[in-house]
Amino acid sequence: MLTDARLRAAELRRRLGDANHAYYVLHAPIMADAEWDALFHELRALEERYPELATPESPTRRVGSDLSRAFATRPHSVPMVSLDNVFGEEELREWDRRVRESYLGEPGAKVAYHAEPKMDGVAVEVVYRGGLPELGLTRGDGAVGEDITRNLLTIGDVRRPLDGSRRPIPRLLEVRGECYMTKADFEALNRALRDAGEEGKANPRNFTAGSLKQKDPAVTATRPLRVVFYGAGLLETEDPPRSHAALLAALRDWGLPTPDRAALLPSIDEAAAWCARAEEGRDDLPYEVDGVVLKVDDAALQERLGSKTRSPRWAVAYKFRPRQATTRVESIVVQVGRTGALTPVANLAPVAIGGVTVSRATLHNQEEVRRLDVRAGDLVLVERAGDVIPKVLAVIPAERPPGAAPFAMPEACPVCSARVELTPDEPLSYCTNIACPAQVKGRLLQFASRLALDIEGLGEKLVDQLVDGGIVRDPADLYLLTEERLAGLERMAAKSARNLLDALERSRAKVTLPRLLLGLGIRHVGEATARDLARTLGTLEAVRDADPEALLQVPDVGPVVAASIHGFFREPANLRVLDRLRDEAGLRPPREEAPPAAGPFVGKTVVFTGTLERFTREEAEALVRRLGGKAVGSLSRKTGFLVAGPGAGSKLEKARSLGVPVLTEEEFLGLAGG
Repeated sequence: MLTDARLRAAELRRRLGDANHAYYVLHAPIMADAEWDALFHELRALEERYPELATPESPTRRVGSDLSRAFATRPHSVPMVSLDNVFGEEELREWDRRVRESYLGEPGAKVAYHAEPKMDGVAVEVVYRGGLPELGLTRGDGAVGEDITRNLLTIGDVRRPLDGSRRPIPRLLEVRGECYMTKADFEALNRALRDAGEEGKANPRNFTAGSLKQKDPAVTATRPLRVVFYGAGLLETEDPPRSHAALLAALRDWGLPTPDRAALLPSIDEAAAWCARAEEGRDDLPYEVDGVVLKVDDAALQERLGSKTRSPRWAVAYKFRPRQATTRVESIVVQVGRTGALTPVANLAPVAIGGVTVSRATLHNQEEVRRLDVRAGDLVLVERAGDVIPKVLAVIPAERPPGAAPFAMPEACPVCSARVELTPDEPLSYCTNIACPAQVKGRLLQFASRLALDIEGLGEKLVDQLVDGGIVRDPADLYLLTEERLAGLERMAAKSARNLLDALERSRAKVTLPRLLLGLGIRHVGEATARDLARTLGTLEAVRDADPEALLQVPDVGPVVAASIHGFFREPANLRVLDRLRDEAGLRPPREEAPPAAGPFVGKTVVFTGTLERFTREEAEALVRRLGGKAVGSLSRKTGFLVAGPGAGSKLEKARSLGVPVLTEEEFLGLAGG
């Protein structure tokens, strides 16, 4: 039973990690909110039942995802945590019961809640010192954010000094909020893009995220971004607010925008009714929302309730029901992914759902098509689940047109006409031709992705040209490209060609075994599994030669994953690519050293706070892992060390109160042998 739970937990961590990266870093969601919530809750339940399965890298212990490298990073003085979700009134009342009984130990306590819309934007933090804005950060991974100060300062609500006419300006204010774009502004911008012959954006949140991540602040300044503030990290003032409502009042006095539809509610009954009314009126709001945030109003009660690893106990997100609509299926097509998997997709008559025009919906696999019995011409119920990814929920049989034929998955690949096989362990068909152009393109994009070889500039359109033109057949061919070979490609000027070749050279210089393993696109091998394979086996040769029994010794690798890895390295075509990557491309990752068996950090958890001068936060955490420890974001009595740099905040005081050993950066370096 524990073995099954371990395998399932590993799979859930992988899927949630991939989804977090796509959502927070790439701003291109690959999973519906509702599906993410279900997987997250399943993982959390497994880790609560089997505590030994929990890892510091688990999505249940972390907020957000790994950071992009386009911007410098800075630590949050107080972590920007996430919120637990509840769905429906029953779960909302259960949360209220836990607040009163389990957390406060006072079943009859009267708890007032503050309610505000949960805006579907991008979380940000702005630091004001002496009333002037000096730093702007994204949420990042909760502990560390990306420095987007120059872009945030293009927003009028951010760049203005605080107003001290109604109350004294605080010495320091770290204010948290949501950057967003109104529905009207988003539609106007999309119309302008389409009028200019460009592709429109998917939704306001993605457009907002992309606008904040522009390298040129002048571009951000052209976007109609707004911000609303709803909380604070550090606040240094003579008279700190004693409730959440008082905090929002103070923010308004200082001239900062706060939620315009908010309420202080004396009990859970009023809170439940307010949430129901908010959901009914969501379409009347000028911006996209996906729920209501409820917070215990009393600041002293918030302090008593405290926080869990990734979320406070005193606040919760009440999520609205997913949005649905009916429309016609115009056709069903089959896409081929990098692993050869065939995925049916419904082309729909365009329909507006949740402020977005939906024209395609996934059908997942042939079993789902069979279950739904969906056919071209059918009227279907479509859900933009979690307000992000559309899917077909049901067919309305009474509206089926005469002669609508059942859909059958093709027996040959729709891209290369090769034979298709149905896998025995999952309801997926696979193209058997490893040289299928669709697979080749998918593998090249995987190889070039940020967490793999990180080849900047090698995007989908360029890959299409390289493969369709017969220039590149596998990743090794990329390293044989020249300016002359690239010169004839569309939109490939001399500077662009040089930039791509430079990016390839950089990837060669920084290749590691985990990056290469991830880039090979082995089925079931994500970032965490690639890292575990590298640490356990050490070299590419050892991974390649490992039998299934040896692979099963790798953490979180079960029989299905072991068989996939073993099969990949038994395929002659894959071995030829590996030989070419080594001999012709010069990709020779160094040996990945296993963590030491003994040392000051072996088996210890380490937390960092404040500013590090010799490392980035990511480098310091990587060093801890190399030395056999675990880098985590939150303190407990079991924490091994807190490493505190300049600007250390509340974690330093908490560590001292818990008796956790505190190290300076120099002391940390000394223990690490640096």
